[in-house]
Amino acid sequence: MGAVFSRTAPSLLPGAQSQPVRFHNPARVRPAGGQRLAARLENKSLMTALKTILISGLAALVMAGSAYPATTIRFSGYTWEVRPAGKGGPGPNYWDPANVTVDSNGWLHLKLTERDGRWYGSEVHTQERLGFGQYEFALAGRVDQLDQNVVLGLFNYPTPDVGPDGTQEIDIEFARWGRAATPIGNFTVWPARTGLKQETKPFPFLLEGDLSTHRFSWSPASIRFQSSAGLGENQSRPLADWRYEPANAADRIARKPMPVHLNLWCCNGRPPADKKPVELIIRSFKFTPLPPP
Repeated sequence: MGAVFSRTAPSLLPGAQSQPVRFHNPARVRPAGGQRLAARLENKSLMTALKTILISGLAALVMAGSAYPATTIRFSGYTWEVRPAGKGGPGPNYWDPANVTVDSNGWLHLKLTERDGRWYGSEVHTQERLGFGQYEFALAGRVDQLDQNVVLGLFNYPTPDVGPDGTQEIDIEFARWGRAATPIGNFTVWPARTGLKQETKPFPFLLEGDLSTHRFSWSPASIRFQSSAGLGENQSRPLADWRYEPANAADRIARKPMPVHLNLWCCNGRPPADKKPVELIIRSFKFTPLPPP
């Protein structure tokens, strides 16, 4: 799941206001020349010290800001929000924005890493909401061999104005849900309203190389899922094909545009059984709108 987050740099001195420096003489006696000179020197030294503190504080803020991982990235022609550090669902999991990078080829890398005994996932979602059409994800990595506790999700997800959690969502997920013998592939459609169960089509598959393509085509009446080995024109072998076409489509299939999410995480918050970090590459994402009727 995902949300839009923003980061605002903190004020250097919260609540502080600039005030003139005053030296108070309780006796209201005009000081002698030597005293006036000493006062001027003291005033100058104080101003110099204040300037030094201000410059040092600003420099510290700039350096701290540059250490933050990016809060947005550009990938496949879209701007994506990077999930910030913290703990939350699914899982729940800990999340680290440093586990999201885009390389010089323009490919998106998602990582699942361990640090000081704690595992951190990664997630991004589009700023733009996309509606009916074909969603295609080109992957590099052996998603067929993921650990039983590792999940890769390619899906759209409702914002609060579209619907609550457990509705609307259309998923392609690679996960064994903590059970080594469970098929790795999962196509899932969540209903358009509450009170109905999701429909899922699990499928096993085995890749012969690192490359695979996965897509779903979303229309008001049906959703077709497809997976194949290879990329583009080199898609060499179908892996799975499922058309979901319910009789009561208005209740079963989402109608409103939603952001696209990509995430890599631990099922139920459990670390990988093999204790190995994971890195997967999404080489491209392509959306083709449904032609008008």
